[in-house]
Amino acid sequence: MHSFIPPERFFPYLSWTDIQAMPDKENVVIIQPVGAIEQHGPHLPLIVDAAIGMGVLGKALEKLDDSIPVYALPSIYYGKSNEHWHFPGTITLSTETLTNTIMEVGDSIYRAGFRKLVLMNSHGGQPQVMQMAARDLHVKYEDFLVFPLFTWRVPNVTKDLLTPKEAQLGMHAGDAETSIMLALLPDQVKLERAVAEYPPAQPEGSLLSLEGKLPVSWVTRDISKSGVIGDATTATKEKGDRILASVSDGWVEVIKEIYTFQLTQPQL
Repeated sequence: MHSFIPPERFFPYLSWTDIQAMPDKENVVIIQPVGAIEQHGPHLPLIVDAAIGMGVLGKALEKLDDSIPVYALPSIYYGKSNEHWHFPGTITLSTETLTNTIMEVGDSIYRAGFRKLVLMNSHGGQPQVMQMAARDLHVKYEDFLVFPLFTWRVPNVTKDLLTPKEAQLGMHAGDAETSIMLALLPDQVKLERAVAEYPPAQPEGSLLSLEGKLPVSWVTRDISKSGVIGDATTATKEKGDRILASVSDGWVEVIKEIYTFQLTQPQL
């Protein structure tokens, strides 16, 4: 049931009396992984985002000092994935359903006495949902610190291991995700089916981009026939091991900072 998470760090293995008796709950860090069940090309399983989130978090919690109280909730496997829904197998929640789910989980965590919640999101199609839900939870409960974080944005060396083109244009099911899946769930990767497919180039000097400061809305079939946006053919397990080690190291540092973090309020 706990997947990659160390069992002693898995929140559902606690009893209600364990939680009632837990000291200093205001600083205990609760982490909610949020993934997706969506297409990742012909070579990767639908579970990629959820698997990466749980895999990275599990490795980070293995490394974390035992003195820091942190618990992982079960993953929210489904996400807002409607940009991929033209590809069979993708399961998507609406923005409203995902937001309501996050809000109600937050309500429950707050009611239990906890005051630090991390939304560990691994799907690139929903950071904005995490950010809005986090803000709404903090507005609802002024002493509730909610951190809407993206799994890949902690300090890590991933881009150093990719080609310049992949680092710039690889967005989905490319080298990084395929490599880390080779480290986490190698039996579920069909590398012989891997392809390289990049989105059409924008006009030189264009201010607009698919992802960036001035984005345009798109769905995957607008820019990819295979569902891959990047180069999966260059992926290796060795690269994946290095990515997993580096991203999980970054999460160790972030969790340690969240544990000691306090939001100071100016005097009005």
